[in-house]
Order: sequence, then structure tokens, then C-alpha cells
Amino acid sequence: MKTKALLSLILTITLLLTNFTFISFAVDGSKTYYIDSIDGDDSNTGLSESEAVKTIAGLKISDYNPGTTFLFRNGGKYESVVYLNDVSGTKEKPIVISSYGDGEKAILYTNEAKEVLTFMDCSYITVSDIAITAPNGGGIWINTNTKKSEGIILDNIYFYDMPNGKVTARDDFSSGAAKARAAVMVKSLPATSRFPVNNLTITNCEVYDVANGFIIWGSWNEAETPWCETEEEIDPVFNTGLLIQDCYLHDMDAEAMVIGMCDGALVTDCRAIDCCQGEGVDENGEILYFTAAMWFWGSVNSTIQYCEIAGQKNVGDGMTVDFDSYTHNCTYQYIYSHDNMRFMCNNPNYSGHHGNTVRYCLSINDNGGRNTTAVGSAGEHELNFYNNTIINSGEFHFKNIYNSYIANNVFVMNDKSTFAYDLDNKKRGNTFENNCYYNVMKPIIDTKSINELPGFTGDDVAKIKSYELSKYSPLIGKGTKIDDELKTDFFGNEITSNNIGCYGGNGVDVEYEKEGFFEKIGRKLRNTFETIAHEIAVIFD
Repeated sequence: MKTKALLSLILTITLLLTNFTFISFAVDGSKTYYIDSIDGDDSNTGLSESEAVKTIAGLKISDYNPGTTFLFRNGGKYESVVYLNDVSGTKEKPIVISSYGDGEKAILYTNEAKEVLTFMDCSYITVSDIAITAPNGGGIWINTNTKKSEGIILDNIYFYDMPNGKVTARDDFSSGAAKARAAVMVKSLPATSRFPVNNLTITNCEVYDVANGFIIWGSWNEAETPWCETEEEIDPVFNTGLLIQDCYLHDMDAEAMVIGMCDGALVTDCRAIDCCQGEGVDENGEILYFTAAMWFWGSVNSTIQYCEIAGQKNVGDGMTVDFDSYTHNCTYQYIYSHDNMRFMCNNPNYSGHHGNTVRYCLSINDNGGRNTTAVGSAGEHELNFYNNTIINSGEFHFKNIYNSYIANNVFVMNDKSTFAYDLDNKKRGNTFENNCYYNVMKPIIDTKSINELPGFTGDDVAKIKSYELSKYSPLIGKGTKIDDELKTDFFGNEITSNNIGCYGGNGVDVEYEKEGFFEKIGRKLRNTFETIAHEIAVIFD
């Protein structure tokens, strides 16, 4: 009897402990799953490193409670077409997809024409410290159907080897990252819902051998069309809180980033090198499609800053600065742009763009095509373009601008390039003042301008410090004081002088080789004849 009583007591305690454990787990709700393609076994539970499963298919998942974590062993490779629908963590306890262990990043991949990861109506998911590849598909698609998305974080992810070959048209942005050949696609164009993707963060990522990088879209109007017949029909739902920081995108057929339908987006400290490698022309040189590295589409109050953009080859676009499709109050600042087809080409529609800004940028050898402030009569309105240094530029057109301010810029044109503008600038309410023009005829609309050798500190085009100013430069202290919030110049110096160009210090104590008197006269005569010849050619073209 004593033995039976003892066994009964043990059984009772065991049941109580079992129930207690179950109740405790239900309150906490989160599990950590381990996937190990090297030593895992799909017969395991997956709930510890020693019990890791081998494949994603081997996971036994009944729910996705806040805090649920999926860890892939580094050094392994994992076939993945994961579609999460209405799965959300919380800000404090996100759903986590990451890695563990030593070795190269864990690789999630698919050979199908699909996305590796899709998040539909999901919030508070963090993906970090992995690599993603899809030779026939795309990386991550974040979309909404019935509610908005919040707080997704993508950090320290390598995206590589996605379709990156030559195409004959723009990519299809209508249905996911796979068709778009993209590392990350947010929503689609046209959007399939009126619900935004808010507070998306993309940091410390590298994208290479991929056609498109981070493509952000939103709702322009009704879900079935992104375009409107009239301006009054525009009813945007913006994505808010987008942050893209410290990302490196390179060796890509098409675009690094499209910042579409965003309010308050910030792209900072990123590099887009040798993107837009598709020239976009047929065998006869006719333009087939247009791509640019980092551009705004229908966005407001957003900024791209402290970025390097270089090596674009797309003939139709290939520019650094691009305000497109009803973009307002957006800014490019502190941009190092070099060896692109052009520095700027904007495409306003309806009643035009309003309140955009380009300031403290350095452009070198962006001379493969014409720079244009506004394509079409809709125009750029209240454009602020100041304290930029443009070196060896191709033809520059400041046309179709209204009530705009163009000041304190250096324009050093390449041989036989011209600086074009609308003659009725005052009627349009534009102000040109205190700009420096070199190797081009001084515009008659800029009465306060300088037509002198700028006085840079060096002649090595590969070193951006070469474009600081000597303290003996005629541009030191000759700019207009502009009241803005900026404290530093392009080079990171404290702004202590109202200079012309992107350098804001008191000047570097180095001499520079000044232009001789007869050399100056010859240059000005040559520039005058070149400008007259260009205008005659335009008239008779």
C-alpha cells in the first residue's frame, strides 16, 4: 500500500508540474527554433542547437507568438520560399529570423521564380545576419492586403545573385520582388491596397549582382491604378518612417533605390556604385527604357544624404538627382556623384513639383548627357539649388523652373558644353546669384556671378579633398548667406564662411595656379563663340 501511495503521489506531482509548465509556456508564448543544414535532422524538435532540424520544412510550428525566433546555422544553405500572412510580433518582442554559430552567413535561397521571404500584413519582424539569393526570383516582398504593416527591420543582410542580365524594357514592379528582380520590394506599382508599410528600417545591407535593390511603392490613388487623369484625383496614402542607412549596392543592371510614395523617408550614408549598367538602347541607339540609382517618385518631405552615387550607364537617365511624379519638399544633400551619365534630370507632372532642394553636393565627370532641371512645362517650383560644385559637367539646362533660387554654385563645364536657361527668368520669379561659371559663357541672367578659375586646392580628380578651396580663391566669402539648419559643408567642415561651392571653410592655406590674362581672354572668347554656335544649331535643328 505504501508503494502504491508513493507512486500515486509521484504521479500527482508530475501531472501538476506538467500542467504548470504548459501554463507558463502559454503565457510566455515564444520559442526559438534552430535550423542546421549541416548536422540537423528533421526528426528533431528544433528547440535547441543539439535538437536542430535540417530544413525549414522540418519545423513543427503551431503559432507565431511575439518573440518567436528562427536561427539558421552559419555556414549552411537553406531552400526557402516562406510566405508569412498576418504574422506579427510586438515592438518589444519582434518575430526574429537570424543566424547562429561561426562561419559564413547562413544562405536562404530559392531556384524558383519566387521570393525567398514574403511578409503579407505582417508587423514587427526582424531579419538579420543572413544572406539571400534567388537566381530566378527575388529577395523579400513586404506587402499589405487588409491592414498596415509596422516596424519591420532588415539588418546586415547580403542580397546577391538574382536575375541581373540584359533586358529590353523596364522591370515589372506590379507583383513582387521576383518579377522586379529586386532584393527588397515594398508593395507594388500599382498598389494592391490602401494600407501603408510604416517604420521600415533597412540597415547595414549589401546588394550585388542583383538587378534592382530596394524598391519602395505605395498607394497613389485607388488600388487598381497608380495614375490619375487630373491632379484633383490624387489621394495618396504614404509610407511613413522609412530609414535606409549604411547600405552598399553595386554591380547592378538597374536601380539601387526607388523612394516611392513616402512621407519623411531618410536615406543616409549609402553607396550606389556601378548600378544602372543596362544602357537601355537598341541596336540603333534608340532608348528603350530609363533607370536611375536613387530617386524619388511621388514622395514628400524626404531626404537622400551623405551618399556616393557613381558609374551609371543608362543612356536615357543615369542621373543622381531625380525628383519624379509629383514629388514635393524632398532633398538631396551632401551627395558625392561621379562618372554618371548626368547629375540631374527631373520629371515633374500635373502642376509640377514644389519645394525641392539640392545642396552641398559634389559632382565630378557626370557628363554623358544633358542635365535638366525639369522635363516638360509642368516645371520645378520653389526649387532651391545652392552651394553645389559641378565639375566637368555636360550640358546644363535650367529651364522650366519657377520661383526658384539658384545660388552659390560652381559650374565647370566640359569642352563645348553650354549652360542654357529661360530668358524670361525674372517673369518666372527665379533668382540666379553669386554662382561661378568656368569654361562656359557667363549667363546674362546671373548679374552677380563670377567667371573665374575657382581656385581648388588640388588637381587629382580621384580625391574629393581636391575640391576644397584655397584661401586665395576668388570664391571665398563671395557667396550669399542662406539661412538653413546646416552646420557643416560637403567635406564635414564647420561652415564658417559664405562661399561659392560646396566648401564652407575659410580656405586651405595652399597656393593655386592662377589663370593668365591672355589665357582668360582667349577662354572667354572661345566660350562666347561656342555658345553662339550652339544656339544657332538649336534654332536650325
